[in-house]
Amino acid sequence: MIQQLLNIAKKQKYKVFKEPYKLNIWGIRSDGVEAGKFDDWIVCFWYNEKGRVEWAKFQATTDPGTYFLQNPMQDLGAAILKQGQYLDVWQAEYNSRLGFYALELVQRLGVVTIIRDYDRNAVLDFANGRQTTGFYGINIHAGANPNQRSIDVGRWSAGCQVFASYEEYQVFTKLCERHISLYGKKFSYTLIDERARARARKRLILNTTLGIAGVALVGYLGYRVYQSMNEAA
Repeated sequence: MIQQLLNIAKKQKYKVFKEPYKLNIWGIRSDGVEAGKFDDWIVCFWYNEKGRVEWAKFQATTDPGTYFLQNPMQDLGAAILKQGQYLDVWQAEYNSRLGFYALELVQRLGVVTIIRDYDRNAVLDFANGRQTTGFYGINIHAGANPNQRSIDVGRWSAGCQVFASYEEYQVFTKLCERHISLYGKKFSYTLIDERARARARKRLILNTTLGIAGVALVGYLGYRVYQSMNEAA
């Protein structure tokens, strides 16, 4: 998996932090469009003091839950974070905003781009909404229940990147605390969209197929012209 992410980073010219224990935090959005599920992943990887890659993978959602899709906080619709890399945008803070004291990565230091899902149904629209860039409170935090793994996103994401398991989030917290002790409270985040990648692969296959078919057609027509000339002679 990490090699795939590194390949994507190279292709997209995304930054990869190689300083020892500096976190690379990546969200992987699944190809599903049904809202309310923790069907995405957050992957953290880092280089140790010997330059070797280590990593951890956590179940999460990178999308707003059904409640906020149907009852958006803005008239333009619920906020869906657009895929891409956002450098030095989040600040680590401890608070009880979610009802329990925990670390949270808060969007305070920079802007992000969102897609507004405006049609107020339970289907996630990643390609049709209006895109805007700014401060929207797209935070990274734990899920609803600190005692068990959450199943339904519910009201715990209006666009935030939310972990399903508080136990797994505590592992994430330890990784963040090590990062903080070495590099401060700034964090970056990279989101990739499996649906967008699938669409790109389909376009590539289609274009390649059309190109091969075009070459074959030109060759066939050339052969027929050549054959006709020989018959005429």
